[in-house]
Amino acid sequence: MTSTFDPRTDAAPQPGRIARTLQSWFMRPARVAAVETLSPHFRLITLEGAALKDVAWTIGQKLQVAMGTGMTARTYTPIFWDAAAGRTQLLAYLHDLGTGQDAAPGSRWAAGLTVGAQYRVFGPRRSLDLSDPGSGWPVVVFGDETAFALAASLGAGRGEDAAAHLFEMSDVAEARLVLARMGLGDARVIGRQAGDTHLAVAEAELARLAARRVRFALTGKASSIQRMSRALKAIGVPAARIRAKAYWAPGKTGLD
Repeated sequence: MTSTFDPRTDAAPQPGRIARTLQSWFMRPARVAAVETLSPHFRLITLEGAALKDVAWTIGQKLQVAMGTGMTARTYTPIFWDAAAGRTQLLAYLHDLGTGQDAAPGSRWAAGLTVGAQYRVFGPRRSLDLSDPGSGWPVVVFGDETAFALAASLGAGRGEDAAAHLFEMSDVAEARLVLARMGLGDARVIGRQAGDTHLAVAEAELARLAARRVRFALTGKASSIQRMSRALKAIGVPAARIRAKAYWAPGKTGLD
């Protein structure tokens, strides 16, 4: 008989003395100011604290949140960073709650969040460099559920550019619901298919967008990024217009 993880009763293990000492040295304390359930698998999380004030942040950077025992942490892309108020916002995807203590650490953390809870964060620091002092062209994001926050950080309501973002998803209906609630309702969502046959549609869409004055941020699953990058370069898109960052790959950790 298996037991389902219940965030109300199954508390995450607490870090030991050494881990707490290291966290105090290198990480910033932050408080959960708000948690909003956007859908069964997405949580919008607001963190705040004095240690988050006067912090330099740029779009595309990452923030790591300590959770569980040891130095276990998960990486998120801040949607915004209010340095004056000491506040930032993250989007968490609960990809695998599993059973009991076997649940994925990031999913356990997001599912069990309560307002007022205290955590420590590391960053923000460099992850995906979208700086472009030359063209200033808008950015088209290709990715999946892990790329929603990046797209949101670029800003909604950008006219024709708002429709440019492209996501591959297993649950298209849930993705559209969450994207609409984040002000990205015009983004295109492509349902995943066996053998990644859906990526042919993604290639065609990116090729169409490449004719416009845009840059590309390829994020999410490593193999999908590689395929999209090859497709763009094959039609003559210069490398300077492409930025890529793998957030995950099947069976691997640490791609952040």
